[in-house]
Amino acid sequence: MILGIDTSLGTAVAVIDADGAVRADAASADPLGHAEIIGTQLETVMTDAARGPIGATGTPEPVALTHVAAGMGPGPFTGLRVGIAAARAFALGRGIPVVPVRSHDAAALAVLLADPFADVPRFAVVTDARRKEFAFTVYDGIDDDGLPARVTEATLVKRDDIDAALAEHGAERRDTTVIPGAMVALVAARAVAAGRVEDLGEPLYLRAPDVTMPGPRKKVGQ
Repeated sequence: MILGIDTSLGTAVAVIDADGAVRADAASADPLGHAEIIGTQLETVMTDAARGPIGATGTPEPVALTHVAAGMGPGPFTGLRVGIAAARAFALGRGIPVVPVRSHDAAALAVLLADPFADVPRFAVVTDARRKEFAFTVYDGIDDDGLPARVTEATLVKRDDIDAALAEHGAERRDTTVIPGAMVALVAARAVAAGRVEDLGEPLYLRAPDVTMPGPRKKVGQ
């Protein structure tokens, strides 16, 4: 089983089986308050996952996690740090690896799996980057490993320019307000199975943090 955590937009936590069945899922679209609710969400999904797949009614049993999937953005500095820190701390406590996942990949997989028989045209996952900007990533179908085929990297653009930017790529716009935790876990599961876990050393921050370390003080009289 894999635990998926993402705080690039709202806060989402989920547990899935090895075959992708969702054991438990919790999400909040609130773009703030990640630190206040993520602990409760983790407790909830671990309790629910012990009962089996959603809808099952059985005797609770231990949840044997093999990986923790961490949504790496794009997203704002503070929000991303909360989810990634939670994922790393949880994985460390269990002695299991963390699998970094691009958050837009998880949203794209949700689009592609919404109707497995549909021929989904090229599209862009678009998320609110605040400060009158959007972040987008363009996708074109699903590859042989079951992962979204990424056409572009995550890109930041002014809100007034988003439609023109997507038109350049011939991509439909798919606005996203919550990254599904189950899809974060599923992207991780498929990446692990295919030997394609990305080495994302740093989160995909939308921009530098507002608060920075101060420089050296200027000496008066020099």
